[in-house]
Amino acid sequence: MLINEIVKYNTNTVLKPSFLSYFSIFGRQENFMATGKKAKPSYLYAIIGISLVLFLLGTLGWIVINGRGLSRVFKEDVQVEVVLHDNTKDENIQRLKTILDNQPFVKQATVITKEEAAKKFYAEGGEDFTELLDINPLYASIVLNLNSGYVNKDSLDKIRQFIMQSNVVRDVTYPNTVVDNMNSNFRKIGLILGAISLVLFIVVVILIDNTVRLAMFSNRFLIKTMQMVGATRGYISRPFDRRAILNGLISGGVSVAGLWIMISFLEGLLPALKALHEPALLVLLMMCMMIVGILISVLSTRRSVVKYLKMHIDDLY
Repeated sequence: MLINEIVKYNTNTVLKPSFLSYFSIFGRQENFMATGKKAKPSYLYAIIGISLVLFLLGTLGWIVINGRGLSRVFKEDVQVEVVLHDNTKDENIQRLKTILDNQPFVKQATVITKEEAAKKFYAEGGEDFTELLDINPLYASIVLNLNSGYVNKDSLDKIRQFIMQSNVVRDVTYPNTVVDNMNSNFRKIGLILGAISLVLFIVVVILIDNTVRLAMFSNRFLIKTMQMVGATRGYISRPFDRRAILNGLISGGVSVAGLWIMISFLEGLLPALKALHEPALLVLLMMCMMIVGILISVLSTRRSVVKYLKMHIDDLY
């Protein structure tokens, strides 16, 4: 390309500016290459920057996962009371409990006898009715804790209809208002966390892209020089892509390790968090952190290479 820029001249002509500009360019490039360490890309800073933003994204993901686990715990604490007819035989109660235990919507079934119901009533601050009455007016019941997926109005109505088919069941009750409010609140929280996650993901992409482009800035003369000597775009991009993959792996590994340390510390400090632990989703989150780090690093590196290949050499300064 340099030869194409040289205009023919004879001994009486003066060199045209385009030829002189090339001497100036190569002189400036020599000065740039002589700066030594300053010319090296700041890969370390890029790795640190990418690791921090991935850690931030992973932390939000962990909060979302815990929010889902918290929703599951609250829903599974909702109790459905199956009130039985008075004087129902114990074998019929156990038979009904066995049937309910085998249903997919039941997480746990507990039989409450008349005597246990009276003790519970008195413990919760009720009056001791045995001093006024000769009989126990309370009924035996089966208390159900449901799987979280069935704690909604439609499912609960169907479950009630199913249980009411038994001739030993007097009534089926559950806290309608609590269920409706809980589902409404969790839905709102989910939308808010989803919006925050989307905004944060966009911010993470922009930050990683700018960090990689800043690291690639010091390679702009090398990229242009390789193009000038006839290297193809694929040949020029290949070593930078490999470096981007390596940087993404290192950054993802550092962020995953940091997230794991933070989770372990918080679960040791607050053991109740272990009840919200969902290993499968946590592993998926960490894999996504690794993939996002690699993918954005490679795409940003490729974009920087293409950008410098399209630029005129005078614009590199």
